[in-house]
Amino acid sequence: MPRMNDTSRRRRFAEAAREERPDLALLCLLVGMEADAGLDEDGLDRAQIELDRLAGLLPFAPGGPEGWATALARLLGERHDFRGTPADYRRLESSLLHEVLRRRRGLPILLSVVWIEVARRAGAPVYGVGLPGHFVVGFGDPYGHHVLVDPFDGGRSLSDEDAAILVAGATGTPLAPSALTPSTPLEIVLRILNNIRAWAAARPERTDVQLWAIELSLLLPSHPARLRYERAQLLVERGDFLAGAKELEDYAEVVAAVEPEAAAAVRRQARAARAMLN
Repeated sequence: MPRMNDTSRRRRFAEAAREERPDLALLCLLVGMEADAGLDEDGLDRAQIELDRLAGLLPFAPGGPEGWATALARLLGERHDFRGTPADYRRLESSLLHEVLRRRRGLPILLSVVWIEVARRAGAPVYGVGLPGHFVVGFGDPYGHHVLVDPFDGGRSLSDEDAAILVAGATGTPLAPSALTPSTPLEIVLRILNNIRAWAAARPERTDVQLWAIELSLLLPSHPARLRYERAQLLVERGDFLAGAKELEDYAEVVAAVEPEAAAAVRRQARAARAMLN
C-alpha cells in the first residue's frame, strides 16, 4: 500500500488529535510514520493487530487492580519480554511504537503505551502516569485503590512510596501528589514528541527529526507557545532564512503584549535572519 505524503500524514495526525476520544496507539503510529519511510498503512494495521492479539492472550477478568497488574506483567514482562535497558535511551526507535512492538524494547513511556493499549483492549481500568523523569502505568482508581507498575522494569509493582523514590532518583526532587494523576492521550503524545526533540537536539546532524517533532507538537490542540520560537530558530539554522524570519516576527507579535523586551529581541533575530539572504 502506498505511503501517505507529508500533507496527508500531518492532516491525519491533526484530525486524530482532535477526536473526542483520541486514539493513543494511532497517534503514536503516525509519529512513527514521520520517522520511518518504510512504515505505511499496512504497517499501521499490523501494529494495531499485534496490540489486539496481545490483548486476546490476557485472562478474562483477572480480578481487581492487582489481578490486572499481575496478568499484564506475566504476559508482557515475562512471556513476551517487553522491558527497557539504558541503551534504549540512545535510540530513536525506542520512541516509535511500531519499533517497540517489534523489538520489545523502548523508553518507559512507549513501553507504557504498549501496556495501556493492550490492557485497555482487554477491558482493564488502566491509565498512564507521567512521573517526572519516568513514565509508569496505573490500574484501578487513581484517586482510590490502585496499583502502579513499571513497564520499563518488566512490570515491577510500585507503591506510591516506590514511585517517590523513583522520581527522587531521576530528578532529585520530591514527588508531588499531582504527579500521580492520569495522563491524557494528548499529554502522552506531547511527552513522546518532547523526548524525540531532546534526542535530536543532542545530535546536530538530526535537525530534520527535531523539526518534524516540533511540527507535530504544534498540531496538537494544546502545546507550549514557545515551540513556535523553537521552530523558527531551527528553520534559520537549517538555512531557511525567509521562513524562519517570518515565524520569528509572528512569535514576537504573540509575546509583545506580555514580554515587550523579549519581543524586541526576537525581532532583532528576525532582522538578522533576513540579512543572511543578502
